[in-house]
Amino acid sequence: MGTKKIGILIGGSGLIGGTIVNFYKTRYSDTVDIRAPSSKKLSIREEKDIRHYLTDVNPDFVINAAMASLGSDGQLAYEVNYLGPVNLARAANALNIPYIHISSSATMPAGEDLREEDTLPLTPQLSNYAKSKLMAELTLRRMAAEEGLDYTCIRLAIVYGAHDHKIQGFHRMFFSIADESMPVLFTKRHTFHSYSNARKLPFFIHHVLANRAEFSGRTYNFVDKNPVELATLILTIKSYLQLNQPREIYVPYWLAKGGKKSLDVLLKVLRRIGLKASMPPELMFLDSFYKPQTLSSRRLQQSSFVDPKPNETIFTRLPELVIYYLTRWSHENLISTFPDCLDPDKSINQTFSHNPEHLIEKVHAQGIGPFPDMKKKVGLTRDTATTN
Repeated sequence: MGTKKIGILIGGSGLIGGTIVNFYKTRYSDTVDIRAPSSKKLSIREEKDIRHYLTDVNPDFVINAAMASLGSDGQLAYEVNYLGPVNLARAANALNIPYIHISSSATMPAGEDLREEDTLPLTPQLSNYAKSKLMAELTLRRMAAEEGLDYTCIRLAIVYGAHDHKIQGFHRMFFSIADESMPVLFTKRHTFHSYSNARKLPFFIHHVLANRAEFSGRTYNFVDKNPVELATLILTIKSYLQLNQPREIYVPYWLAKGGKKSLDVLLKVLRRIGLKASMPPELMFLDSFYKPQTLSSRRLQQSSFVDPKPNETIFTRLPELVIYYLTRWSHENLISTFPDCLDPDKSINQTFSHNPEHLIEKVHAQGIGPFPDMKKKVGLTRDTATTN
């Protein structure tokens, strides 16, 4: 057995980082020693921590999956989403090892079939999150061109998966439906978005690390091939949870925007009288609920990477995610409104009415080939008949 490769992963406590660590520990424990240091050992905000830790460990590759929370102030977003990744890249470049950077579709505008090059202009008006993530992409690109950095930028859209300890993004929407705090649909018809499967990402990273000549210096939109209509997804989750809301009533954008402004004024008043209150950070993306953002996966599809689970989508994973998160949130006393025993027949009936494509995907994912046991039995019967 040869010497194990050592990989450093930053952000191992999050959904993406935790999934990557679990992938390497369960599939490649004999060949890869993946290390995810805590912030006490390596703070991405401290240059000296990065320099000392990577010098001591001398890894074979670095993966950065860290991110500041969506509602972070400018300094935290700058240090975690920009300066930290740049310093990690400088250290990786000094050690002459690959650097894998996880970015976000927040760096891209609204629109359909967006290519990797279709990023937003860097302006002061961007949110702290989008601004810092875009800054990191721009500097890494320059470091590759001018300093010879061997890196790959993997851009994710709306991420879904299990084992997410934070309730944010897709899981915040899921929680809102489960908690029955979404009475109507805050979107409009035919608003599509791209989604990224957290479970598939480690397969891609492993392939990218093994094929540097092809993937070095490039950015990839890592998204499911087919975008998803937001209203269809919400109503499908509702059908699984067997709830009466959200009602299929579409709130106009002007009304939703006005409600957000009113809530912001109310929260400012509450803070002035000493009450701790803040706007849910996902509301900074309210515009995206009403505007499509679909990322082209053409570059990913044309690469040498082969999707390990081609039929797996957010719809095929919903049954698993529903059980996992309902159980978890119930144990944490975060929700208590969902039925103790969900009726699968009722769920199928509603899904058939609202989203028949999901049922097709589910059946295809389970398999549509000949029944193996029947095929074997028929073969034995024919062989016997031939012998006789």
